[in-house]
Amino acid sequence: MKGLSLAQTFAIPIRSLKNRYTNKPMVLSFEVTLSCVARCKHCDTGGYRPNEKRLKPEEFRKYITELQPAVVQLSGGEPLLREDLPDIIKVVKNNGHMPYIIVVSNAYLLNDQRYLELKEAGADRFSISLDFPDERHDEFRRLPGLYKHLEQLIPRLASYGYNDIAINSAITKANLPCMRELANKSYEWGVDISYSAYSVRRTGNKELIISTDEDLEILRESVQDLIAMKRERGGILNPTSVLSGIYKFFKEGGTPGCNAGRRFLVVRPEGILNACSMYRHKRYTTQKEMLEDFSANNDCKDCYVAIRAYSDKSLWSLLKDVVELARY
Repeated sequence: MKGLSLAQTFAIPIRSLKNRYTNKPMVLSFEVTLSCVARCKHCDTGGYRPNEKRLKPEEFRKYITELQPAVVQLSGGEPLLREDLPDIIKVVKNNGHMPYIIVVSNAYLLNDQRYLELKEAGADRFSISLDFPDERHDEFRRLPGLYKHLEQLIPRLASYGYNDIAINSAITKANLPCMRELANKSYEWGVDISYSAYSVRRTGNKELIISTDEDLEILRESVQDLIAMKRERGGILNPTSVLSGIYKFFKEGGTPGCNAGRRFLVVRPEGILNACSMYRHKRYTTQKEMLEDFSANNDCKDCYVAIRAYSDKSLWSLLKDVVELARY
């Protein structure tokens, strides 16, 4: 699998299999802060949260010890607002191969020094958001100068040779025509790209949902083109099954069978647990409580975000994905 060591390539599926039988999550997402420098149109966080209660770095250890995830996302809000982010990564990593740590950021606050500092601390991958392949990205994120910063920064970081940067594009009605351009832009910058699907549940903004026959046909053709581009030159991290799943999600108006709380869960800045970040009002102190209350009664089908698209898969599908990603 591109970007993973041999040890990580096999360790993630092995731990994932163990966690399925013990009801421990495959993926644990720490929202280290809900503050953000942007106010994105498709996101339910944004702006600064004064006096926000936050876990201290050492307090993260409890969740890693108890839940033993295969993958950890450090997200927000904007995680780079935390000056102690390297300390958090060191605690989560605990000098081992696992968990595999992904820093999810808009990268406005990222520079060479911080990138190398986070790498040294133990970050395995950086997932950097990009909605448009030009300055339209600034307007969508309500953050002037962001695209120009990314245009200069990302190729420079890619030149370090760690092969650990992935563009993350959430597909909406607004950027639907840009899916190929986004793949070309990431290829031009020397990094990979991953796509996920916008969910109306996050913001209630139905203007961004893909639903008309015309839009669905554009999406279908774009997915087919991305699959062809992936086979021709690589650089697209989504397995073919996930790309096809994105089209199916929009066409059918949802994807049933969500395993939130079992396969993945969220830790809020203050340490409260959510099964899913789109159900913030469902607050828990233990995963057991979450499984009994939320997961046992969950019939939501309203998202196909990356964390769910991968963790809902069967082990056999995950292993096939590892083989496919290793091929490109």
